[in-house]
Amino acid sequence: MNVLKYYALTLAIILLDQITKWIVVKEMVVGERIRLIENVLYFTSHRNQGAAFGILEGQMWFFYIVTIVVVIGIVYYMKKEGSKSVMIGISLGFILGGALGNFIDRVFRGEVVDFIDTYIFGYNFAIFNVADSALCVGVGILFVKMIADEWKQKKERT
Repeated sequence: MNVLKYYALTLAIILLDQITKWIVVKEMVVGERIRLIENVLYFTSHRNQGAAFGILEGQMWFFYIVTIVVVIGIVYYMKKEGSKSVMIGISLGFILGGALGNFIDRVFRGEVVDFIDTYIFGYNFAIFNVADSALCVGVGILFVKMIADEWKQKKERT
């Protein structure tokens, strides 16, 4: 199976991520909030100079190095395992797109643009972006695949 489709998925995620961030940067001031669904979903213009939840703020060189190492690992596994499993290829495509989307922000803006602001059951989640969502979806798919493979192996042994 050809892994180019997983790179196409990666490119689509990067484009969607960067277009939405560009719109937020051009059309909203930092801190501005647009209500989409009352008490559930808002667009809130936010900047993050760290990782998730603002941890390691200002440690850009750390993020550059980690991202480069992660990207190399993902490309290697996508080539090796993506041709064997569609789920692994898709999950790695999502992860790669998310990692590169935020990497582009760090390199060219010195910070990551976040804007999706959710309140679910009254809980205010951290503000995130398309790249963050892609990372979570990719890890979730990979996790489901690993559990399914483990169940399959257990059934084969019994």
